[in-house]
Amino acid sequence: MKNVKIFCLSLEPSHYEFIKNLGYTPVGLGEKNFNNNWFTDKSGSNISQKNKYYGEYTFHYWLWKNYLDSSLDDTNSWIGFCQYRKFWSTRNDKLLPNNIDEIKSLVLKEIPQSYNNYDVILGEPFFINNFKIMKFLKHGFKLILKNPSYLFNENKRNIKFHFDLMHGYENLDKAIELLEPEDRKDFSEFVNAKTYFNPQNMFICKSKTILKNYYSTIFPWLERCEKLFGFKNLKTFGQIRIYTFLAERFMSYWFQKNTRTKTMPIVFYDIRKDIK
Repeated sequence: MKNVKIFCLSLEPSHYEFIKNLGYTPVGLGEKNFNNNWFTDKSGSNISQKNKYYGEYTFHYWLWKNYLDSSLDDTNSWIGFCQYRKFWSTRNDKLLPNNIDEIKSLVLKEIPQSYNNYDVILGEPFFINNFKIMKFLKHGFKLILKNPSYLFNENKRNIKFHFDLMHGYENLDKAIELLEPEDRKDFSEFVNAKTYFNPQNMFICKSKTILKNYYSTIFPWLERCEKLFGFKNLKTFGQIRIYTFLAERFMSYWFQKNTRTKTMPIVFYDIRKDIK
């Protein structure tokens, strides 16, 4: 690949050849055994034991502590991340391909010149207020009962509302209180004003300096959040992965606040359907 290094995260050792043939760097996460050809989150300074709760961020932590300074150049070469079922593409006409062969022609191979004046690429926005009413009622009947205006006022269906609905009432507010002062107020305003966020914890950075600054903000905050939410009493998937979902919302805010961002389509296809 000419001007970008893409780390592609997977839970399946059988995905190695496919990822490698795309020109991406395979990253193995989870409990299965990955051979030495894979990058993993289990060597050096790591938090791999938290993968159930942190998801892809256990690899981001490993990258930050073990690889970023020693092995990546900061010379305007882009550094990005995708997953075994979510891939970057410069095309937005086929975000749900029919088969794995279509993926090969759709995935990102090179950052286009039209992105040269930007620092970070984020996924195209996920609009919360486009959800069907029945989904809101299914997940948050009590929340909506307290404030029925959520059903009629699309602008009230903001990031905070969605987080309360899916990941525990007021948990986002509690986590925001643990941010450093320079982000606390701004992030609170962001989640209460925005009706969308950039999804999937996927991003591409133009320099490792940006990555280091992001990591040095997000990980101390998530560690403080652990003292609040812990691990033992997290029951539903939305709560078990609360650290991943906190990071997803914060990622949108932090990059938009601190860098010049541009969006790119994300293609959805789970390669496990074809590669067992």
